[in-house]
Amino acid sequence: MASRNQNRPPRSSSNKKVGAEEVLSDRGRRIGAGSARAPLSSVNNQSDDAVASDVAECSTVEFTKEDVETLLNEKMKKGNPYDNKKKMDQMVDLIKRLKLCVRWFKKVEEDNVQEKEKLQSELESAEKKCSDTETEMKNKIEVLNETIADLRKTISSLEERIANEESDKLEAINCYRKEKEARSAAEKVRDEKSAELEKVRDEKSAIEQKAISNEGEYKRSQEYNMSLQQYNSRLQSDLETANEAHKRLETEKATIVESLGNVRVHNKALQDQIVSLKVSQDEAIKQKDMLANELKCLRQELKQIRDDRDHQQGQVNALTGEIEKYREYTVKSCAQLDTLMIKTNALEETCSSQKEQIYILQQQLTSEKEKLKMVDLSASETRKVFEEQKRIIHELQDRLADKEFQVVEGEKLRKKLHNTILELKGNIRVFCRVRPLLPEDGVGTDMVVSYPTSTEAIGRGIELVQSGQKYSFTFDKVFNHEASQHDVFIEISQLVQSALDGYKVCIFAYGQTGSGKTYTMMGRPDALDLKGLIPRSLEQIFQTSQTLKDQGWKYKMQASILEIYNETIRDLLSSNRSSGIDQMRTENSVPSKQYTIKHDANGNTHVSDLTILDVSSVNEISSLLQQAAQSRSVGKTQMNEQSSRSHFVFTLRICGINENTEQQVQGVINLIDLAGSERLSRSGATGDRLKETQAINKSLSSLSDVIFALAKKEEHVPFRNSKLTYLLQPCLGGDSKTLMFANISPDQSSTGESLCSLRFAARVNACEIGIPRRQTQTSTRSLDSRLSCG
Repeated sequence: MASRNQNRPPRSSSNKKVGAEEVLSDRGRRIGAGSARAPLSSVNNQSDDAVASDVAECSTVEFTKEDVETLLNEKMKKGNPYDNKKKMDQMVDLIKRLKLCVRWFKKVEEDNVQEKEKLQSELESAEKKCSDTETEMKNKIEVLNETIADLRKTISSLEERIANEESDKLEAINCYRKEKEARSAAEKVRDEKSAELEKVRDEKSAIEQKAISNEGEYKRSQEYNMSLQQYNSRLQSDLETANEAHKRLETEKATIVESLGNVRVHNKALQDQIVSLKVSQDEAIKQKDMLANELKCLRQELKQIRDDRDHQQGQVNALTGEIEKYREYTVKSCAQLDTLMIKTNALEETCSSQKEQIYILQQQLTSEKEKLKMVDLSASETRKVFEEQKRIIHELQDRLADKEFQVVEGEKLRKKLHNTILELKGNIRVFCRVRPLLPEDGVGTDMVVSYPTSTEAIGRGIELVQSGQKYSFTFDKVFNHEASQHDVFIEISQLVQSALDGYKVCIFAYGQTGSGKTYTMMGRPDALDLKGLIPRSLEQIFQTSQTLKDQGWKYKMQASILEIYNETIRDLLSSNRSSGIDQMRTENSVPSKQYTIKHDANGNTHVSDLTILDVSSVNEISSLLQQAAQSRSVGKTQMNEQSSRSHFVFTLRICGINENTEQQVQGVINLIDLAGSERLSRSGATGDRLKETQAINKSLSSLSDVIFALAKKEEHVPFRNSKLTYLLQPCLGGDSKTLMFANISPDQSSTGESLCSLRFAARVNACEIGIPRRQTQTSTRSLDSRLSCG
C-alpha cells in the first residue's frame, strides 16, 4: 500500500472536497500488481479451520464501499429455527468477515501513517541535502574568490618588478654611452696636445686606468643585462602560468555556478513535491477520520453479534459434551482392538520361527544322509574313478598338442590366403576420401561431389560436377565426407597385417593442398577418435606382435622418418637438427650430411647416414612422430594456414623370428604424406614459397610420369627424375603391396584440382606391378643374431 501511494501523483486542490463514497471506491480500485482482488463470496465460503489464516487473507483482500455496505446489511438466512448449529456457523462466518474488514481498515491506517513518516523523512533529508549543497557551494566560491585575488596581487607585483628591472637596464645603457663618449674625448685631447708629451703621459695613464675600470664596468653591465633578460623570461613564463591558472579557475567558477543553478532548480522541484505531499497528507487525514467513524459503527454492530454468538455457544457446549462421551467410548474400543492385534502378531511370529527351525533340521538330516552314502563308497570304486580321470587327462593333453599344431598350420594358411586376397584386389589399390565442408569454405557452399547409389557402384563410385558436366569414377573404395578415422582404418587393417607377415607395404596420401591428407595420415594423435592411419597402424602392429608371442614369434622393429624438401632429403630424427615450425632452407645451402638413396637386389631401400632407431612400444613411436612433426617444413599459403611444404615418409622395418619353427620374416611398411599439389595462381606463392611450390609440383609431375609409364608398360620408367619417385621405386614398380589415398576437397573453388586428382587416381588404379614376395628364411643362428635384422 505504501509503495502504491508513493508512486501515485498528488491530488489537485479541486479533489479535496470529494465525499467518503469516492474515497472508498478509489481505495478499493487500488490493487497490488502481484495479487488479484479476491471476491467477497470466497470469504463467505471459508470454513472454521481457516481462521488462523485471517492475517494472510487480509493482505490479499481489499474492501470497497459496496463490500462494506453489503457486509453490514447482510441478514441471517431463513431456515430451520431449531437448527442452532447452522445459525452458529453463519454467525461465525459473518464475525470472521467483519474481523477481516476491521483488520483491513487498521492496515490501511498503518500504511498511511508509515507513508506519512516516510515522506516526512524524505522531505527532511532532501532539505538537509539542499542546504548542505548550498553551504558547500558558497564555501567553494569564497575560496575561489580568495585565490583569484591572490593571483591578481601576484601578477601586479610581477609587473612592477619587470618595470623596475627595465628602468635599471636603461640606466646601465646610458652610463655605458657616457663612458664611451668620455673615452673618445680623452683620445682627441691626447692628439691635440702631443707637444706637451710629459704632461699628457701622466694624464694618459690616468685616462687608461679609468678606461680599464670603465671596460670592467661595461662587462659587468653586460652580465647584469643578461641576468636581467633571463629573469625577465622567467617572469614571463610565470605570468603565462598564472594566466592559465586564472583561466582554469574562471572555468571552474562557471561550472560551480552552473551546478549551483541546477541545485537550486532541483531544490525548487523538491519544494513543489513537498507541497503536493502535504496536500496528499491532508487528504489521507480526512480519509482516516471517515474510516474511524465507520469503524465505530462496526464495533457497535460487532458487540450485538457477540451477544448472539454467546447464546449459540451455550448450545454448542451441550452438544460438545455428548460428542466427548462418544469419543471416550471409541477410544476404549480401539485400545482393546490394538491389544488383540498385538497378541495375534506375536502368535504368528512364534509359528513362523518354529517352521523355520523344522526346515533347518530337515536339511541337516538330508545332508547327514548324503555324507553317510559318500562314506559307504568302497576303496575299489574310488580307485576306478581315479584311473578314469587319469586317462581323460592324457587324452586332453594329446588333443591340446594337436590343436597347437593346427593353430600354427592355420596361421600359415591365414597368411597365404590373406596375401592371395590382397593380390586379387590388386597390388596398387586406390582409395578415395572426400573431406567435409569447412567454415573457411564459405557459408552456403554446395558440395560438387556425389555418390551413386547403384548396386555395382555403391561404396566404390564417385561423381564430380564441373560447369554442369558430370564426371564419374570408380575406385577400390570411396569414403564420403561423413566417414570417420576408424572406418578408414578398418579397410586398410589387413594391408597393415601383411607387414608383420613379411611383405613390403606402402600407403601414401595424394591430393591438393587443404584436402585432408595430413588429417588422414596423422590426424590428431592426442584424441582417441581422431587418430590417423599412421598411429593406428603402428598400434595394430605392436598389439598383434604381442599376441603372436604365444605362437613363438619375437619381433624387432626399427623406425626412420625423413622428408623431401626442395628435392633434398632431410632427416627428421637427427640429433643435430634444430627443431621449429616453418623452418625453411634455401636451395643454395649445403646440408651437413649427404643422404643417398640405394636399392639392393632384394628390392629393399636404404638411405645413407639416415637415423634409424630401435622401437619397442607405441609410446616411443608417438614421441618420434611428435619430434618429426615439430621439425617438418610447413608454411602459410592462401589455400592453407599450415600447408605441408615437403613429402613426409615414415618407415618401419620389422624383423620376426619364430623359435618353434626356426622361421624368419622381414617386413617393411612405408607411410607417406605427400605435399599438396596446387596451382601457383591459387596459392599466391612468392619467394621461397614459390621455389617450394615449383619443387613440389615437379616431384608430383614426375610421379605422374612414372604412373603413366607403368600403365602403358613402357620399358623405361623414369624413377630417377625426382627423389620422391626414386625413393618409391620398390613400392611402385617392385613387389610391394601399395595403397594410395586420393583426398578430395568438395568445395566449388577446388573443382579443377579435384578433377585432376581423380583422373590421376584412376590412372594409378589401372597400373599393374610385380607380385609381392614374402621375405622368409629358415636359419639356425642364435636368437640375438637373428633379431639383428641385418
